[in-house]
Amino acid sequence: MHSELIFISGFIVFILLMLALDLGLFAKPDRPVSTKQAAIMSAVWISLALGFYALIYNYGHLLHHIDSYAALQQANINNFHHLTLNPNDLPGSLSLYRKNLAVEFITGYVVEYALSVDNIFVMVLIFTAFAVDPKHYHKVLMWGIIGAIIMRFSFIFLGSALINHFHWILYLFGAFLVYTGITMFINRNEENEVNPENHPVVKFTSKYFAVHPKFEGDNFFVKIDSKKLITPLFLVLLIIEVTDLVFAVDSIPAIFSITKDPYIVFFSNIFAILGLRSMFFLLINVIDRFHYLKIGLAALLAFIGLKMLAADYVDRIGLTTGRSLLVILAILAISVAASLVFPKKEERVIGD
Repeated sequence: MHSELIFISGFIVFILLMLALDLGLFAKPDRPVSTKQAAIMSAVWISLALGFYALIYNYGHLLHHIDSYAALQQANINNFHHLTLNPNDLPGSLSLYRKNLAVEFITGYVVEYALSVDNIFVMVLIFTAFAVDPKHYHKVLMWGIIGAIIMRFSFIFLGSALINHFHWILYLFGAFLVYTGITMFINRNEENEVNPENHPVVKFTSKYFAVHPKFEGDNFFVKIDSKKLITPLFLVLLIIEVTDLVFAVDSIPAIFSITKDPYIVFFSNIFAILGLRSMFFLLINVIDRFHYLKIGLAALLAFIGLKMLAADYVDRIGLTTGRSLLVILAILAISVAASLVFPKKEERVIGD
């Protein structure tokens, strides 16, 4: 338990330091985040995720304080890894356990990172609909990410507790993901719209709180006549938080199909979320080019959902976590390549 506390505490401290570094070095209040800055930070976050993969690969057994074969066997049973362990070879069994844990982490990270792209589509619509100045995007996204981390932490450990007590919930998650994937495919060509005046978050907030009618720089609140008012920028932040909450309903069950270890689910989620801000600025001007990505994400969700529904047969057919990762990467690569090879045709306006 002592090593587990150190592992988690160290991870949280590391995340706080990286958030502070990100905010301090790359936040320029007088201008938007450049593509170059976004590319640098995207590379940094991906490199850190790969570094964490290496850390788990070499020291993952410390996460649950595994120092004996009995402890290792119990961890294997609790987290449904179904590994074939050798009681006469503790070092070899620990190595196998760590490798499996590391592959689960990187697979969960890839899935979450990919699903985050769909979140970016909606974020762009929100910022555009509310006419937010691009130089304020960074602040909104930074606070949005902090809120998302807190929400995901609660969701993940609540989900883990439910799965441990009611194993059938996994099948419910699987069916939901298949349904979501089919729905995403059917609605892939529909244009999403964000109506600032009629948005439920705007209506709810305006009903119970005083809202200022215009932006006041990058301030979330403004004081007028000794009265504190919410600015439209704070409304945008609230909408993004609610949007992330909706996306979490898809992404968290998806990662539980890969691993039942709540810490691995949390780690993979957090690394993907932390890279979301830089990925947003990197893709904001080219996101529309990946028009087949919706189909890829739909196929990804359907694949994961079916894998959850067929959990009792997955091991029998040899669909290991590593092979699932290859399938996931193939789905994403094909959808991205198809978008580039077959670019979206420009709609012609009548009279042109």
